[in-house]
Formats: sequence, structure tokens, C-alpha cells
Amino acid sequence: MSNDDDDYPDPSPEELGIGALLDEGPEPFLDLLASPPDEMEELLPLMPQRTAAPQTWVVTVADAKFHWYDLVAGFPEVPDIRDPVGRHLRRMQFDLEATSEKRLIYFAVNRPRVRFDTARSTSWAFFSLKLTVPLLVGPEEKKESLTIELEVPFAATLKKPSVAMTDRFITLNWGGLVEALSIHDVLQRYENNLNYATEVQYVGQTKDPRGRLARARLMPVQRVHQKFGEDNDMLLLIQRMNVEVMSADGDPAELEVNQNPVAADVLLKDRIDVIECALIRYFEGPEMHGRTDKEADVRRQRVAEVALTNNLESFRIDLRLEESGKYHDLYSRHAGTSRNHILDCTIVNGNVQITRVPDKTARS
Repeated sequence: MSNDDDDYPDPSPEELGIGALLDEGPEPFLDLLASPPDEMEELLPLMPQRTAAPQTWVVTVADAKFHWYDLVAGFPEVPDIRDPVGRHLRRMQFDLEATSEKRLIYFAVNRPRVRFDTARSTSWAFFSLKLTVPLLVGPEEKKESLTIELEVPFAATLKKPSVAMTDRFITLNWGGLVEALSIHDVLQRYENNLNYATEVQYVGQTKDPRGRLARARLMPVQRVHQKFGEDNDMLLLIQRMNVEVMSADGDPAELEVNQNPVAADVLLKDRIDVIECALIRYFEGPEMHGRTDKEADVRRQRVAEVALTNNLESFRIDLRLEESGKYHDLYSRHAGTSRNHILDCTIVNGNVQITRVPDKTARS
């Protein structure tokens, strides 16, 4: 395990602007460890009933959504919900806060910095709802533009909206409805010629009773933000995974005895823990740059435990989305750019061995 100084230097919490706020709880990977026996005693009757037959899993993405992390990373004041942008920010906060109760996968990702150019004006095409919006791209603030074709919302009372811009948001006032879109909402929603892929910097799991991810109080994520934030925008790609279990005994999660919340969560935790470990290894590399030896050991123990208790022989992770544009082209320092990341995984001594399915095979 390498702790190369070039990989995520460790600024102090004070340098990160969060100080003692990060002393609220242990590292999130410690959730992988088993609870002490005395804590589990009263739950033992509710623990899942396992099956004996070997299992293979097929993991797909049920849904995925980007959240612009920079908008919460600076500990902003509570948004004014009377303002369209404030309502947009508050909805994002609610969405992020809700993830802390769920076992979801997130990627902390970077994209080149893009802003609306408030020094220039928007313009309309004749006889259409094609709106050209000026942009500033990259740290050098290269002037670009983007033409988007709007559709009149059902609640609109105007045929053409009035437009207002800040560097990060555009608001469209349709009379009976006001839409607020961030620059990254626009880039995802509308076709454009900005050919930038999304770089995965860190992989994690959202489940956290302290809700630190939504409040920008999770040290590993803040460290990534500190390292790459000057020239890049940082977003969270949050994914809900679907796991299909193939086994002669069927899926234990479907057994009637395992329908209680404790059993269901234990089985789901097994699956998401292993998926998280596999995606860390794939996107962050076998060295898991920036992570400690202790974390690597805990993850190996957890993967070995899940493989043993579930008779897990192999699994496939398919990150493709049915409706996705080039904004969903993902890469990292260890994984090439693609919209079709499909990984065949086996487990050897607690280590996930990964073979990437070639893109041509993935599309067939």
C-alpha cells in the first residue's frame, strides 16, 4: 500500500476550513467492521437466514444523479426558499441529506470549471425558443457559447421566458413558473460541444448516521475538494444499485424469513460493501491512493467475510445508464474514458480481482 506524497496531501482541518467540525465521528470505512457481540445480541433473532448454494451477482445502476458539491462545500447560509436559486439549493440539500439514510454509492468527480459569462448577453434565434448562452470555460476562462432549445413548461403563461444569469445559475421566468438551472444542469440536459469527460477521484458509500457528506464534513471528500477545487468543479455522482443474485437456492433477500428490516439491511450491506470495494479498486487503482493501510486491511477483511458468508464466486458491475450523454463519460488515473464501464470481478484472499469488459463487447 503506497502513501505517495503526491497523492492527496493532508492539509490540516483548519486549512480545509472545517476545523473541529470533523471530530464528530470515526472514519466511514469503520462501518465495515462487525458490531460488538453485546450490541448484536438482541438483533440475533432478526439476522438473515443464509443459503448454501454458490452465488454470482449482476450489479446494475438503477438510477444516478449528479449534485454540485461546490455549492455545499463552503458551508453556505441556509438558502432563501423565496428565491428560485435558493429553492434549487435547498432541494439539493434535502436530496443529499436523504442519502445518509440509504446504502448508495457515490463518486466524487471533477470536471473543468465552467461558468456563465455575465459580461455578455444571451440571445434568441428568430421564431424559435433557441437560446444562446455565453460561457467561460476552464481556469483561463476561454469564451464559448452554448445554444439550447427550450420547451414551454405546462405551467407557463408566457411563450418565451425572461432570462437572468449569475455566473453559476440561469433563471427562466415563464410567468406561471420560474426555473433555476445551474451551469451543470444545463450541460447535462442539453447537447453541447464541450467534450470533457468526468474524472472519478474518490469512491464512497452514502450511509452515515451523522450525514457528513451532505454537510461537507467528510474529511476524505474535503481533501479531494481542496486538492482539485481551484481549476475544476466538483460534483457527487450518487448511484442506486440493483443487485440480481443468481443461485440454485435463489436470492436469500427474497426469502420470507428475511423480510424484516434488520435482515434486509444486513444482506444489502453485504452487497453494497463489496461493490464499493470493487469500484474503489477499479477507479482508484490497486494502491487505493490516499487511503491508509488500516483501511485497506479492513476492506480486505470485509470482502473476504462477505464472500464466505454468501458463497460469492464472482460478480459483474455494469455502470451503463440507458439514458446518458457524454457528461456520463467517466475516467480516472487508472480507468480509461468510457460510458460503458463493465467489470467482471472475482475475489481472491479478500482482494477483488477486476477484468474490464472491452467497450465493443459491452455495446453488443
